[in-house]
Amino acid sequence: MPSEPLTLAEAADHLGVHYMTAYRYVRTGLLPATKTGGSWLISPPDLATLKRGQVTPQPRAQGTKATQGRLLSRLLAGDEAGAWGLLEAALASDTKPDEILLDLIAPALRVVGARWESGELSIADEHRASAVASRLISRLGGRFGRRGVKLGTVVLASPAGEMHSAPVAITANLLRWRGFDVVELGADTPADALAEAVTSASDVLALGLACTTFGTDRMAGTAIARVRRVSPETVVLLGGGAISGSAQAQHIGADLYTGHRADEVVRAVEGLLA
Repeated sequence: MPSEPLTLAEAADHLGVHYMTAYRYVRTGLLPATKTGGSWLISPPDLATLKRGQVTPQPRAQGTKATQGRLLSRLLAGDEAGAWGLLEAALASDTKPDEILLDLIAPALRVVGARWESGELSIADEHRASAVASRLISRLGGRFGRRGVKLGTVVLASPAGEMHSAPVAITANLLRWRGFDVVELGADTPADALAEAVTSASDVLALGLACTTFGTDRMAGTAIARVRRVSPETVVLLGGGAISGSAQAQHIGADLYTGHRADEVVRAVEGLLA
């Protein structure tokens, strides 16, 4: 085995497989690789590990953890095709679309955010990973539509100044999966636009706001106050990493605190039906 990094073609030769097979190993995370100048380079130890057949089926929990790590590396590399290949493989192995969002994409984004806050990642790194994740969430969106009578409408957004749209998009998909209509306004939504959406939509069960960036709670309070003036009966849900708990959410003006996970929002909305 050589001591210097190998090209993808050289790795394929050492493995005795077609070039495209080796490429698929890289895309799905089975063979770690670094992209340099448009070419993939593979370290000899990683190649030796794969060649020895140490990539074996894992229990579901371990497999999910491994896929999380591979997905994170693809997001940080800006590799949408490779990341989508991982998700396709997970779907083919009977992982449900909602599990893809909650157990793979959301945890990867939390790690990206934590590494950015610690200074381990640059703003460019964080933006690149978030952009790829947003496109993945969009590609999955068509799998969450449900036919039949809807259970009600939920307006979802992040307040002005909050630039992260992924939490809203993930929650919107999960609510559609459970039979709700969703008015999805995305990130950085002005208070007046929120008020307009709440009053113009039909059968509104709740307004859900997500605050991920610290300091956006003030703008969430402004948005809630604006909505209260035109629709005082609307139930307001507030959550995200920038909201510490129920006390802060209620102080800002929300009715319910929904934690940091999208499925907590879904449970809160379903609780309103009761």
